[in-house]
Amino acid sequence: MWRRTKRRPPEPTGRERTFPDDEIIVTKTDPRGVITYANRLFCEVSRFAPREAVGRPHRIVRHPLMPSCVFRRMWSLLKAGEEVFLGAVNLAADGAHYWVFAHVTPTVGPDGTILGFHSTRRALPARAKERLERLYAELRDIERRHADPRAGMDAAEARLREVLAPFGDDLSRFSLELVR
Repeated sequence: MWRRTKRRPPEPTGRERTFPDDEIIVTKTDPRGVITYANRLFCEVSRFAPREAVGRPHRIVRHPLMPSCVFRRMWSLLKAGEEVFLGAVNLAADGAHYWVFAHVTPTVGPDGTILGFHSTRRALPARAKERLERLYAELRDIERRHADPRAGMDAAEARLREVLAPFGDDLSRFSLELVR
């Protein structure tokens, strides 16, 4: 059960935080995306103490620069039982941001039900970050052009499909190619 809070998300400061390439951020969530485990590095980089993170929705680190259509695509794949690789920008509790290359997998029980999700994240290479900054800005712009948020997400996802077409409309293949 996650604690509801009236705490507002921090205002992004534009300060970028980095972490060593050889370290891994790890979180686990329940099927609703509520954090059940956060490793030391997650807490250091995100500036959320373990007691502040565990029991809260993983979206506490969602940066407003992330297009909604990317998350919709990610959750659609995860709920279908697929793993997902993607680059993302996260928002720390102090308003700083940090870029990650995430690998998210569903944890499936013996009967096939999704018990939760496991996410490992490494530092995103600079060349991948530059490409994603441009793509995500374009997708967010498309989303904002529509008065109806769902229509905006649909239009942005159509553009995302165009970008992913050379990769078989596969977000993970695209993301893995970015970090090669």
